[in-house]
Amino acid sequence: MKSQSIEVAIAILYRSGRFLMQLRNDIPGILYPGCWGFFGGHIEPGETPEVAMRRELLEEISYSPPQFAKFDCYSDAQVIRHIFHAPLTVELDQLVLQEGWDLGLLTPEDIKAGQAYSEIAGQVRPLGQPHQTILLDFLARKPYP
Repeated sequence: MKSQSIEVAIAILYRSGRFLMQLRNDIPGILYPGCWGFFGGHIEPGETPEVAMRRELLEEISYSPPQFAKFDCYSDAQVIRHIFHAPLTVELDQLVLQEGWDLGLLTPEDIKAGQAYSEIAGQVRPLGQPHQTILLDFLARKPYP
């Protein structure tokens, strides 16, 4: 019997040419522990990807973008990732981190290097591989102002 892929909705949030990322908790059993990744998560039964993305952002950082657009959909053997993008219209100190180790605005240089410094961790941490790939595609296509 073939297992069904997990579907997730994730958001690329940007401000002043930088991208909001979550430093995932560094605990065993989660995907990409201790790595920078997007905010977002599983699509619940009956939810659309758009509704799931808004719900996840509210749960994780208490933020709801005024508008957003679909960027793309990335699939592999285990996960279907619905990717949205939106401007981050508030300052970082207005976000309430409720999931993850840290958050930060990463530069395109951080993304290309595949790593960024975390104040809370006190060290440079890697980007999760699919997150880096998606952001490099996003930077190459430039679908944002």
